[in-house]
Amino acid sequence: MDTKANSPAAPRRRRKHSPEFKAQVIAAWLKPGVSIAAVALANQLNANFLRTWVKAHRDSQQAGTEVSLGIEHGRESIRGPATTLVPITLQTVYAQLSGDIQIEIRRQPTVVKVTWPTSEATACAQWLREVLR
Repeated sequence: MDTKANSPAAPRRRRKHSPEFKAQVIAAWLKPGVSIAAVALANQLNANFLRTWVKAHRDSQQAGTEVSLGIEHGRESIRGPATTLVPITLQTVYAQLSGDIQIEIRRQPTVVKVTWPTSEATACAQWLREVLR
C-alpha cells in the first residue's frame, strides 16, 4: 500500500509576453522559408497562439498602419514586408498551332469524345468547365 500523499500540482499561470518578444517572434516568422509551426516550437509557444499575433500583424499592415517590430539592427528598425500592388499589362500571343484538342469523357457506360480546334482553346476550356460541373 502506497502511503505517499500526492501533492497537488501548482496551478498554471498565464504567461505574458512583452511586445519586444512578440516582435522578435514575428520577425523570425518573416524570414523566407520559415513556418509558423517552426517558430512556435523554437520559442515554446502554441502555433495557434502565434497565428493570432501574425494575424494581428497582418491586419495592422492592411489597415495602412506601419507597425515597427521593435528590433534594432544598427540604426534601422525592421519593419514588416510592405505590400504594394503594381498594375502590369500582359499581352498574350497565341501561336497558330496545328492539330486539334481531343477530349474523352467517361461517365459510367457513356463515353463522349470531343475534338476542338486548337485556335479556340479558350472556348474549349469554358465549355469543359461547364460540362464538368
